[in-house]
Amino acid sequence: MARPEFTCTVKVQYVAEQSSPPHGPFAFAYTVTIRNSGDVTAQLVARRWVITDADGRDEEVRGLAVVGRQPLLKPGESFEYTSGTRISTPHGRMRGTYFCMTEDARPFEADVPPFELVFPGLLH
Repeated sequence: MARPEFTCTVKVQYVAEQSSPPHGPFAFAYTVTIRNSGDVTAQLVARRWVITDADGRDEEVRGLAVVGRQPLLKPGESFEYTSGTRISTPHGRMRGTYFCMTEDARPFEADVPPFELVFPGLLH
């Protein structure tokens, strides 16, 4: 049987002009690359993010699409987008899941590996 699979990678950048150190908030942009590493065409339908600040507070974000798009990816194709988040502490982390569907309506999930949100002033 054909195997659906999306592989996700993330690059993070601190956004100084939208941040207010030392007390916050701290803004970050993240660029996600989603690659269809399976062998069937599939579509990203929805997302779920868990954003955790340094105090252990979690914020959950759910919704349809990413940046208003629900990309349909053939095997080997990829889609990249940039979005952002703000947290109240200079350090935090994010993890996520994309809810996807194959062309023949088989659902599957693609995990986004956890990634760190770090204010550059912490790295002395």
